[in-house]
Amino acid sequence: MSVASFGQNKFTLNEVIERARAQSPASKRVATTKETRYWEYRTFRARYNPQLAISGNAPSYSLNFQQIIQPDGTKLFKPINQTNSFANLGLQQPLRWTGGTISANTNFNFFTDNALKSELWSGNIFNVRLDQPLYAYNSYKWDRKTLPLKYEESKREYVEQLEFISQNASDFFFRVISAQIDEQIAKFNLANNDTIYKIEQGRYNIGTTSQDKLLQVELQLLKSKQDVAQAKINIQNASLSLRIYLGLKDDEEFQLVLPEEIPLFEVKLEEALQYAKKNRAAYISFERRRIEAESEVARAKASRLQNASLTASYGLNNSGAMVSDLYRSPQEQQQFNLGFSVPILNWGRNKATMQTALANKKLNDYTIAQDEINAEQEIITQVRQFELLRLQIEITKKSDEVARERYNVAQNRYLIGKIDITNLNIALTEKDAARRSYLEALRSYWTSYFNLRRLTLYDFASGTLLYTPDSD
Repeated sequence: MSVASFGQNKFTLNEVIERARAQSPASKRVATTKETRYWEYRTFRARYNPQLAISGNAPSYSLNFQQIIQPDGTKLFKPINQTNSFANLGLQQPLRWTGGTISANTNFNFFTDNALKSELWSGNIFNVRLDQPLYAYNSYKWDRKTLPLKYEESKREYVEQLEFISQNASDFFFRVISAQIDEQIAKFNLANNDTIYKIEQGRYNIGTTSQDKLLQVELQLLKSKQDVAQAKINIQNASLSLRIYLGLKDDEEFQLVLPEEIPLFEVKLEEALQYAKKNRAAYISFERRRIEAESEVARAKASRLQNASLTASYGLNNSGAMVSDLYRSPQEQQQFNLGFSVPILNWGRNKATMQTALANKKLNDYTIAQDEINAEQEIITQVRQFELLRLQIEITKKSDEVARERYNVAQNRYLIGKIDITNLNIALTEKDAARRSYLEALRSYWTSYFNLRRLTLYDFASGTLLYTPDSD
């Protein structure tokens, strides 16, 4: 369905919802959030790709006096006038399973002694280096488990937020509808009360009614005028709220069409629970939170051995007066280093850190278990209420028809003098109450309908999934 244009006069519930999902400020916010989560995920994936970078410094110039110790132990201060340049080209690749980094580099250093008019080239023609933390917390490993889940969770949250927007748009829609119907009721009652006042005034003039009843009818007429004025204010306020939510800028008047035709479908509790567990972001969140708690335990374990790392490198280097000299019989360059820092006595700090992580994981497991129960109970309640709401629509619709018919009968009996104004007013009040009850039943039904879609990400009316995981 295309987005509704508010240059028309009447709009259905579906047209208002389409506008809210497509162009409202709320829809733009959730779309922006979705885009942000996408680029955060792309940033995470880019961390595992090799990176090629060049670094160095432009020629740095130095002119100063430096202390030089002579062979006989004396000290002389000689001027130093030199230029130094450095450049490095490196390719780095994170090792996702170990948390280390392997890199391949080549660098050149050009040195000039301006006082002696001498030049020297040096550099590593080729160098391979491994930097590997030992027994450390591997953020790459745990991010690979949690961040894809977080991204998948965000995509499902986006669809859920669209359904929440539909639910809110439905609420604003029915606020306007309610105000419109209140105005219709108020105008109808004003016209009827004006007619009744004239009839009662004629009866008073011929002595067939009392002044008390005439005054009662006059008060009812004044109240009807007040109700019409208040109804106009309520329509303006409700319409303004709807315009703000939809992001409308014009002030053109519009009417909304009451959605009395409701889709007929059956909601089975087992199916609703199945779709919710399969589609909802909350169930992805439960898994992510469990892994994050395990990650914190792993972090606590790794903290017991601090700053343990292995560094190894192999390459070829050389020096010479010209760049070409670097490639003539280059020399091997090897490096191996194993560093560590192990606390011998820390007064139970490591044990306390570990026990805290384990306790937090246990608490997290209990919390998730309770959240799963709450999520399931929410769906059970919603499904049961949904069936009752559909029955309530049938009852209130029939009550509305009966109350209108009763009022017509009471009005005719009043006109022929069979009942007094008090009984007529009772019938009028019941007619208005029945109409509003029917409207509230429709409102509750559509609110429940969109809430059920949000909780399951499934449209039971059309039998289609609202979210399908893609390959991204």
